Amino acid sequence: MATTTGAAERRGSARGQDGPLGEEYEHEPVPAEARRGMLSVSAVWFGFPMNLGNAVFGGVIVHSLGLARGAAAIVLGNLVLFAYVGALSWLAGRTGENFSHQAARTFGTLGSRIPAGFLSTVVIGWYSFQIGLSGTTLQEALGWAPLLGALAGGVFYTVLTVLGIRALSLIGLVATPLFVVLAGVALWFGVTEGGASLGQAWSYEGTGHALSFGAAMSIVIAGFSDSGTMTADFTRWARDGRAAVVAASCAFPFANSVAYLIGGFVVAVGGAVDPAVNGGGFLGLLTGHGPLLTTVAVVFVFVNLGSVASHCLYNGAVGWSAITPLRMRPLAIVLSVVGLVAALTGVWSLFLDWLNLLGIFVPPIGAVLIMDQLVLRRRTAGREPRAYRPSALAAWAAGAGAATVAHYLVPGSVDAVVGMAVACGVHYALERSAAVPAARTA
Repeated sequence: MATTTGAAERRGSARGQDGPLGEEYEHEPVPAEARRGMLSVSAVWFGFPMNLGNAVFGGVIVHSLGLARGAAAIVLGNLVLFAYVGALSWLAGRTGENFSHQAARTFGTLGSRIPAGFLSTVVIGWYSFQIGLSGTTLQEALGWAPLLGALAGGVFYTVLTVLGIRALSLIGLVATPLFVVLAGVALWFGVTEGGASLGQAWSYEGTGHALSFGAAMSIVIAGFSDSGTMTADFTRWARDGRAAVVAASCAFPFANSVAYLIGGFVVAVGGAVDPAVNGGGFLGLLTGHGPLLTTVAVVFVFVNLGSVASHCLYNGAVGWSAITPLRMRPLAIVLSVVGLVAALTGVWSLFLDWLNLLGIFVPPIGAVLIMDQLVLRRRTAGREPRAYRPSALAAWAAGAGAATVAHYLVPGSVDAVVGMAVACGVHYALERSAAVPAARTA
């Protein structure tokens, strides 16, 4: 653990390096005087899930299950996310610690580098996905070369990230109302061109194949399992645990449900093109109606996808800076280049396989943190720091293993929930069977 003097020296050095951009507190908890107001922190989480990508996923779910069953899967998946992300946010708001520091309490000062490094790399995969989506979306809607859209998006998203938490809050305040208004316009065009009213859309039954109800829930949970697990990078800025939970609730169940359901309605009213692949992506509904709306649609792409990409890049940069001596801002630039190169290979297009990976390996990490620092906090709070905590690492492995078995051998199960339940149970059993820390018995 860093000494008070060392932390103070880093603060002074960091302020000198960051200048007018402000301190991002990569290597220490956010102090009370630097915490931000409820609106600012809530805006960071509010604008993050309300994006075109989630509309695509929502459309895929509704195309398979129908609107009524699809909506139920979407809402239930978001309630699971609220419990999961809300608990981790409460811990972050109380301590001001980012995810990497939070993980060090449970997995050990060195052991935490395994889940922290893993997640900090995984979110760059999502960043790459957003860059690729920027290029292909503008190509399909306007005929732009994919490389041009990807490069323009990458530069814009990197600038937002380098500006720090203030920029993430600002882009959320802009992206959210823009998404709601343009989604409403797109739905109106979808009803006009598709032939089904919003009322009739509820009777849409879907194809009845491709996805089970449990698999649909898994997509919803997996879609934000990585940044949701790393919520502390955002909610450490809240004034206390309660404010952090309120900020997280703006995303789950509210904003995330809205984005998925809008995509579902686009499919249900007949406004989607090839919904099995493109889901509820609605940008195409906004183009071809005059230069003004088309121009707004282009701005919308960069603002909307920027509200996702910049958050993912911020997670990755804060994560890697917390487990290395490096600063967040230079790392953001380096990781942005890595994400762009990955996007140009086309690997971002394998998003369903990506979601399966996330749903299996990521949720058990947060489940172990919640069990260790929330449920067992009276037992674990007084223990001495250690390099590795085998019980936590074993519980993560057990949860990921159980989720893998469920995914391949138990069709229809919710992989993420299975993994979280097993990880919690194993960690609880191992900790309860261990000797009580000396600090608790003195």
